[in-house]
Amino acid sequence: MAATMTMEEVRKAPPAEGPATVLAIGTASRQNAWHISNNYYFKITKSGHMADLKEKFKRM
Repeated sequence: MAATMTMEEVRKAPPAEGPATVLAIGTASRQNAWHISNNYYFKITKSGHMADLKEKFKRM
């Protein structure tokens, strides 16, 4: 575990070199969420005639 630094020590420290790296592990969906089919969105927006757009949504 790293030692605790004061704000003054952080300000006096030399700047880092190289790119910053962020590690993020997680999920974008909640546990209580459920999948809604693409046809639902086309039905409520009355866009069922856009077959090419439907295919695009299926790939996504």
